[in-house]
Amino acid sequence: MSHAPTFVTCSSLSFDWPDGTSVFNGFQLAVGRGRTGLIGLNGCGKSTLLKLIAGELTPSGGQATSAGTVGYLPQDITLDTALRVDQALGIATTRAALHAIEAGEATEANFTAVGDDWDVEERALATLDQLGLARIGLDRTVGELSGGECVLLRLAALLLARPDVLLLDEPTNNLDLRARRRLYAAVESWSGVMILVSHDRELLERVDQIAELRDGEVRWYGGNFTDYEELLAAEQESAERMVRVAEADVQRQKRELADAHVKLARRKRYGQKMYDTKREPKIVMGARKRAAQESAGKHRIMHTEKLADARERLDQAVEAVRDDAEIRIELPATQVPPGRRVLTLSGLRLAHGATAAGEWELRGAERIALVGGNGSGKTTLLRTIAGLLPPASGEAVTHVPTRFLPQRLDVLDDSRSVVENVARFAPHATNNLIRARLAHFLFRGARADRPAGTLSGGERFRAALAALLLAEPAPQLLMLDEPTNNLDLASVRQLTGALESYEGALLVASHDVPFLESIGITRWLLLDGELRPTTAEEVRASLWHE
Repeated sequence: MSHAPTFVTCSSLSFDWPDGTSVFNGFQLAVGRGRTGLIGLNGCGKSTLLKLIAGELTPSGGQATSAGTVGYLPQDITLDTALRVDQALGIATTRAALHAIEAGEATEANFTAVGDDWDVEERALATLDQLGLARIGLDRTVGELSGGECVLLRLAALLLARPDVLLLDEPTNNLDLRARRRLYAAVESWSGVMILVSHDRELLERVDQIAELRDGEVRWYGGNFTDYEELLAAEQESAERMVRVAEADVQRQKRELADAHVKLARRKRYGQKMYDTKREPKIVMGARKRAAQESAGKHRIMHTEKLADARERLDQAVEAVRDDAEIRIELPATQVPPGRRVLTLSGLRLAHGATAAGEWELRGAERIALVGGNGSGKTTLLRTIAGLLPPASGEAVTHVPTRFLPQRLDVLDDSRSVVENVARFAPHATNNLIRARLAHFLFRGARADRPAGTLSGGERFRAALAALLLAEPAPQLLMLDEPTNNLDLASVRQLTGALESYEGALLVASHDVPFLESIGITRWLLLDGELRPTTAEEVRASLWHE
């Protein structure tokens, strides 16, 4: 890797989507060596920015430049299933030439293909081992790998290429706990320029600085995510204090303006009285009247300007206070009495082989975390309980109204508005009632009329959650499959707040341990071939130890 200074620069960068929607307008950015965590609300342009830096998109104006080579790991990775691992790593040609030379074919073409990369196989295997992929070797095909393994394989290819700048977009999505630990270690060992977009708090604790993209600009915070939260809290406390000061100033200026009007009215009445009684010569009274009017005008203008200035300072102070609204809902119909039977699994064997031997029960308003590696069957289990997949044997019986929110959020009809989607699940609710309830999910006015297909990731999640929670009958068992995937940190906080209001039973499959801990999990279950009890401590231990 080059030891020259490396950096990323965006100069007067502008970008518009084909429909005219503007994402950036005159955007400026300069990133130096180190690990930068890029955060911001869903739809603010984080992924678009990485694509512009990587050259995947062309700016409408300005430019994005990088000193050195750029490696880019997109959020959605699709690899040709027929590719061999060495082809996916980009070393197949070099490896073939190396083997040919070893077999006696010492041609100029083979030596040129190898160049100085004589240890390519050793480096490739070491990189795969670093990411926990040693067992897959170089000759297997991509089609034999899980989705999480494909993400790590693509990262391995980037690490092997040794770019000067590494761009990662939500790299921990679809990774199980062990794979996440491998990725965390790779991020911590990176010494070049890295920009990573993520909502994974554990990953953001491993960066050197936080860059927050908000309203088309970047604000910088030194340190990791915890440092960012502390700095932001101090900023917001100061901003709220300034709002209180500015509000008091506006009220004072209003009082002074009102007092000025009273004084001017008194002067006017006195002058009129003097004129009516003709106690002074007409010319003197006329001059005095003109002077009084001129003075009154200046006085009124001065106080009006002071009030306008005070209001402007208040507007500026209010603007500095963030209004990242939270979901607030009351759903008494979702309440489950303690001890009530909610779910029973009896001798269950899933379609893909995993089992829940014996009998398992969920009672009352339990909150169960379902954890396990990629491909262990968590989604299959949830879909089986929801009645979307038949079990291979045994049965899963729900005893209360149940709703399931899948990873793909395909419960929504993209062609229908948010209101219409909710109405599908609550056909007897009036339009006014649906809109009133949607307001608690932050869909107010025209926002509730937007087609589901135009929503951002966070908005789509809120709409899907609203559709399920407002359904008739109200769900007393809610099942969520990787709910925090593709949600920004503000949306994760909104989801946590919404689940605090939910009074039914929860069954949540997730790799996001901090999120699971934040929603009051009462029981942890591990699916690894078969279902068994575990603890938060064991889950965290599995994250850091083989």
